[in-house]
Amino acid sequence: MRLERLTHNKIKIFLTFDDLIDRGLTKEDLWKDSFKVHQLFRDMIEEANEELGFEINGSIAVEVYSLPAQGMVVIVTSESQDHDLEEEFSDDYIEMQVTLDESEDIFYEFQEFEHIIQLCHRLYTLGFFGGTLYSYNGRFYLHVAEPSHIDTNDFVAILAEFGSPSTITIHRVQEYGKKLIESNTVQQIYQYFIEGKQADS
Repeated sequence: MRLERLTHNKIKIFLTFDDLIDRGLTKEDLWKDSFKVHQLFRDMIEEANEELGFEINGSIAVEVYSLPAQGMVVIVTSESQDHDLEEEFSDDYIEMQVTLDESEDIFYEFQEFEHIIQLCHRLYTLGFFGGTLYSYNGRFYLHVAEPSHIDTNDFVAILAEFGSPSTITIHRVQEYGKKLIESNTVQQIYQYFIEGKQADS
């Protein structure tokens, strides 16, 4: 389980499917409003409190994004409200609004363009050439909708070395971001930044 603070009242939690199995849950369980699922969210919030000092005041909104072969991205937003102290410190009840979303496409976020170049070098040598590249809010996003001959688990493991699963939807990036390369991103970046540099030297 990886925790990351996004803002003062919002955190991102990345859970692999192994993390779920360790807690006796399956992906399907998350679609059920069960005690085990609420216990999982409670445990995550407690861990976020210990690691990040993330405090819950009042209700929280939980958005769960299921990603193919990767796991789950959970966005937790604390919606601060004024309660009397007795209610605020009660551990018995946290009001949760849970939203679930599932995507079959692979959509990854990268902090630096250099990470994209390194990734494209690796994927090109494995015979994958596709993808669409976007930029949005100072970050880069690779969208892979086409099937790959590389096993999905292996493909995602390579992406995870250089970036992280995006918690922003592809629709927001398409609408507000900038499309840098329409198709064959891996091939184009490899030819321009790697083959091109080798030819110059």
